[in-house]
Amino acid sequence: MNKPAPAGTVIACHNLRKTFADGKGSLLEVLQPLDFALRPGEHIAIVGASGSGKSTLLHLLAGLDNPTQGQIWHQGKDITQISETERSALRNRSLGFVYQFHHLLPDLSAIENVMMPLLIRRMKPEEAHERAQNLLDSVGLLKRLEHRPSMLSGGERQRVALARALVTEPDCLLADEPTGNLDQLAAKQMIDLMLELNTRRNTALLLVTHDYDVAKRLGTCLRLTNGLLAPANIE
Repeated sequence: MNKPAPAGTVIACHNLRKTFADGKGSLLEVLQPLDFALRPGEHIAIVGASGSGKSTLLHLLAGLDNPTQGQIWHQGKDITQISETERSALRNRSLGFVYQFHHLLPDLSAIENVMMPLLIRRMKPEEAHERAQNLLDSVGLLKRLEHRPSMLSGGERQRVALARALVTEPDCLLADEPTGNLDQLAAKQMIDLMLELNTRRNTALLLVTHDYDVAKRLGTCLRLTNGLLAPANIE
């Protein structure tokens, strides 16, 4: 029997489970039935060893993959019960994504990359340009608007990716190893910026990482081990 969404959550799941076939006729259980909830303004880190299922969990919560079992809610709507078209529209409205690799379009400038999600929404180009410019200014890239990704440093490319993730004013930002490709200073600056924007915009932040120094910066830290989430003591 399906449950209603937990009150006051941006993203939540109940009894979430994911298995994969291992190629030998057996099932590999990556995620055991687990519950999770993220509320407006919260920032939570999930740590775990490589291959522990962190990215799988993030993709499930984002509606990019289907669970073997369980419910997933975005703003109270069970995304396991809606079409892929509806799910995509909901993602565009309420979620932003930042990955380890920036995934910027190489032939577009920084501002054109940031404008793209708004143009997909059919926002007028001049309005999209203004919003993208303001956001790039907020991440310190006002002088890099017309630069293509190849002309930017690794840290600058990640800041453009962050601006693109936030330009739709999402309720939640999902970050998958966003500092994994950066040096220590750039990684610190990236987390500083994400937390600053989290506070200023009240955007919920869920970040998965194997870097405990990054995880310590967030308000709550959970560890994913053997397919289950538990509080992590990483002091």
